[in-house]
This record gives sequence, C-alpha cells and structure tokens, in this order.
Amino acid sequence: MHEFRYKGNELYCENVRVRDVADEVKTPFYLYSYKTLIDHYRKLKDAFKSAEPLICFSMKANSNLAILKALVKEGAGLDIVSGGELYKARKAGVEPQKIVYAGVGKKEEEIVEAIKANILFFNVESESELKLINRVASRKGRVVNIALRINPDIKPKTHDYITTGTKTTKFGISFDDARIIFQRQNKYGNVLINGLHVHIGSQITESKPFVAAIKRILNFIDTNALNIKWLNIGGGLGIIYADEKPQTAEEFARAVLPLIGERKFRLILEPGRFIVGNSGILVTKVLYTKKGANKDFVIVDAGMNDLIRPSIYGAYHEILSVTKPITYNLKPKTYDIVGPICESGDFFGKNRKLNEPAQGDFLAIMGAGAYGFSMSSNYNARPRVAEFMIIKGKLHKIRQAENYSDLVKKEIIPSVLR
Repeated sequence: MHEFRYKGNELYCENVRVRDVADEVKTPFYLYSYKTLIDHYRKLKDAFKSAEPLICFSMKANSNLAILKALVKEGAGLDIVSGGELYKARKAGVEPQKIVYAGVGKKEEEIVEAIKANILFFNVESESELKLINRVASRKGRVVNIALRINPDIKPKTHDYITTGTKTTKFGISFDDARIIFQRQNKYGNVLINGLHVHIGSQITESKPFVAAIKRILNFIDTNALNIKWLNIGGGLGIIYADEKPQTAEEFARAVLPLIGERKFRLILEPGRFIVGNSGILVTKVLYTKKGANKDFVIVDAGMNDLIRPSIYGAYHEILSVTKPITYNLKPKTYDIVGPICESGDFFGKNRKLNEPAQGDFLAIMGAGAYGFSMSSNYNARPRVAEFMIIKGKLHKIRQAENYSDLVKKEIIPSVLR
C-alpha cells in the first residue's frame, strides 16, 4: 500500500533513509512518496478503465501544489470546495473542464470566479444555491452546468463527523426536493441540470453503502426518466490506518461497474484519502520521556496543530521508530505519544508499545498524507511545518517551513495602541 518500509533497522521512503532526511532538516516535517501517490491514482484509473471515468482528486485531502501537479500530469481532474482551492487548482495547471465544485456554502464571489474560470460544473446542494448560480450566470450572459447533489440517506460505518449522506447532515438534497427541481428546471434559464452527485462520507472500507447509494440514485434516474450526462459517485474510499481491511480499487470497481452497465452517462469519482493518505508521514523528534503517576509519556516536537486527526476523530495512526533499537531483548513499554501543546487532546497515540526511545530519536506517524497538513494550524503560535517529497530517489522541498515572523506578518497593531 505504500513505499515506507524497513530495510534492516532503518525506515526508508522509497530508496531514501528517513533518518538521513530528519538529520538534514528541522523536525517536525511531512514527507511524501511520489511513487505511492501515483501508484494509488493509477490503481483506481486502471480498475475503472472500462468506464473511462473522470477522476477528480479531492483537494481538501491535501492541496500542496506539488501533489496537485503530480496528479494533474497523470490526467487527474480536481474536486474543489472553495475559492482558494479554485485558485490553487488553476495554479496547478488543471484543465478547467476537469474541475468540479462542491460545498454547501459557496459565496457569490466564489461562484463568479468559478464561472469565469469555465469549470466543468457545480455540485449544487440546495435550491437557494441553484437560484444564486442562475442569477450570477444570467448577469454574466452564461449558461452553466450543474449536478444536483442527492442525499441518499445512507449511513456508512465511519466517524459521525465524516458521514455526509444521511438526513441529519447538512449535505445534499432529498429525492423529493430534487424531483421538484427537475420538474421546474425551465425556471432556471441559465443553468443546465445535466448531472447528479452523491457523496456519503469518508474512510469507508466496504462497498455495501456505496452500492446502496448508487442503486437509489439509479432508481431515481429511471423512475423520473432523467437524461443526464454525468453521474458523480463521490469519494470516501478508506485506507489502512491500523487493522482495517478496506476494499481495493479493483474490488470497488467490481461492485460499482455492473450497476452502471451500458448507461450513456459518464462517471466521475472524487477520491482524496485513497490516493494521498498512505503516501505521507509526519516525522517528529522525541523531546522527553516522562513517567507519570499512572502511565508513561513520550513527548515529541509535533503537536495537534500539525496533525489534528487523533484529537478530533480519535483516529488511529501507526507510530514507528525511524531507527529500530539495536538491542532486541529489550521489552517494549507502553506509552502515550503526546505533543507540547497545552491541551489534553494533544496526542498522537495512546497505550502504544515502543522500545524505550531516547531523547533525540525520531518517530514516524504513518498514514498522514490526507487531512494532515491540510488541517494544520498555528495554534499556540506554532509555525506550520515544511513538506518534502521523494521523487525518483531525490529529496525535494515542496513547502517552506514557516518562521516566527510569518506568525505576525498579517497582523496590525492600531496606532491608538502604539
């Protein structure tokens, strides 16, 4: 699933020793494997090749320009959810007709910019949004494509915060409301409703909920005799973080493609985590070990501001020693691996077994390529970290680390306070 492996006692990213990178650059930092990234994109592309889908990488998972450029060069489109992501997508050189725009709260100025950019279509989440897009398009003298995002009321086995396809979530339109919109689509003279979109959540490890959602969408199409050009089945494919057994790209395709059969519309997929999740790690240094009253702690220099998933989702990330201790007869001890931030939620792993680490040792937090850096912040006035990628055996910096001056660059002290 990825190109991070031990050779002897040393963890490697492809053919580069991670310890050598950690010795050279300041920790913490993100490190990506280009080969892993591209391999996962190709796995999905190959699995669905008979349908020739448009695969739009979900930028929210990781929007670094180098990640985007690597995938765009392979033929990927991009799934965006904000004006900022549109800006970065264009910087990455993606064809506008390979951009799809989702999100429940698109601002008018964002809609204007997307229409100017000539994106493929908007995934529309409410009739209010549809009316606004129609008004903006009318002012611009344009007719724009949209896909209605259907909420199929399907609950997959995943965290509630990343479940998006049930009635209780803010996402999508009910079948009844979608039917009414189609019935009066002539009211909207500056939009073409030529697609449907469904997205039920993230980190979903089995095909059953996808199949159920797609069947409901197809039944809606057939029952209402809809003539659509695009069916966007979203993303959400899970990856291995701990002992999950997620479906492979091939298994997912075998479950989905027979449902589509010989229908005339074209498929769109919006994977994010599946492509980038296991292509990245967060490397951090041990600052201290601490014996508490009830448990022992390993305190590292990365914090929840660098990788927040364990804190907000209780997410599991495997944690490995970058260099295994030489003495194997040592019995592993149980630790909580925690950061320096002033929150009890600042942890990366609880009750993890490690050979006793020494001050200055490096640890690798695995599976951090998706929703790692993209959710990072400056909490506790901590500069955001650098990102690096191994491409064909060489280390490339793909984001400069912030420094203290970056923390105040945009801040202003009013003259009255000086």
